[in-house]
Amino acid sequence: MSGARIGTVKAPWHLWVAGVVTLLFNAMGIVSYLTTKLGMLAEMGLTPEQIAFMESYPAWISAFWALGVWGAFSGSVLLLMRSRWAVAAMVVGTIGLIGTTLGNYVVLDVPAAMQAPALDAAIWTVTLFLLFYSRAMTKSGVLD
Repeated sequence: MSGARIGTVKAPWHLWVAGVVTLLFNAMGIVSYLTTKLGMLAEMGLTPEQIAFMESYPAWISAFWALGVWGAFSGSVLLLMRSRWAVAAMVVGTIGLIGTTLGNYVVLDVPAAMQAPALDAAIWTVTLFLLFYSRAMTKSGVLD
């Protein structure tokens, strides 16, 4: 583990809190993505209309969604591993979130029952926090 190397900066307590909390939060995105891709939406309580909407989701928006959830999840894992690659993962996650947001709010007519502006705001908040936090930890020498 990088913390054992000579000359590294000791990880502050908040790195572990930020890493674990964002990992758990980002894991929810992975679950949502996988249940959709594995055809398990009925088991998740979605109505036939909602399932039909998700099955008609354009491939390009789905690709951005994958970049977003897997990039953010990887960013949390890499943060906990104290890797500077957490920043790159979060850049990928942010690009994915931008594409997904544009797709959902500009291109698609998302059914009212599937709109979740509070969740979307939370996703943006966590993603931007993790992007800026991982950059700050890299600049301070905590991530290498």
